Amino acid sequence: MRFFSVFILLLLTVTVAEATIYRYVDEYGRLHFTDVPTDTSFRFYRAEGAGQKISSLIDHYADRFQLDAALVKAVIKVESDFNPQVVSTKGAQGLMQLMPATAREIGVSDPFDPGQSIYGGTYYLRQMLDTFDSNLDYALAAYNAGPNAVQRYGGIPPYDETRNYVLRVKKYLDYYQHFTGQVD
Repeated sequence: MRFFSVFILLLLTVTVAEATIYRYVDEYGRLHFTDVPTDTSFRFYRAEGAGQKISSLIDHYADRFQLDAALVKAVIKVESDFNPQVVSTKGAQGLMQLMPATAREIGVSDPFDPGQSIYGGTYYLRQMLDTFDSNLDYALAAYNAGPNAVQRYGGIPPYDETRNYVLRVKKYLDYYQHFTGQVD
């Protein structure tokens, strides 16, 4: 009974703080709750205060994959304008606009879930930075047009969309590096 009371108090406290709660049921039937999922086993349970939640997720996954949180915010701003339900004309989905095949490859089962999208996008962005020796322009071009296109052209492909994408992300990166705080 005491555990149940503490659990209810915890839920009420989290609600007041305007967080999103994820839950996971382990193999023994025990429930685990968190506001920052550490892997894709956690599933959405309850949401409130989306901007605050997204900022927490960005900070968590930027730290986990050794990225500048301002870079992650910039990519999200350009990709989806912080709308977790958006789908591009090419089929990319969620905050970080993961293509379905890419999402599957990196273990994202629900790209519309902000936690999974930010996990997948930051993981993929880290892969692109590692693939292109930390060259931000090439990594961003690869995030947008795919790594094969960057390798084929030996740099940013001659696609207007990709060239504009790199410029826009870098513009927002500069903005977020100078003006920290909540997401726009």
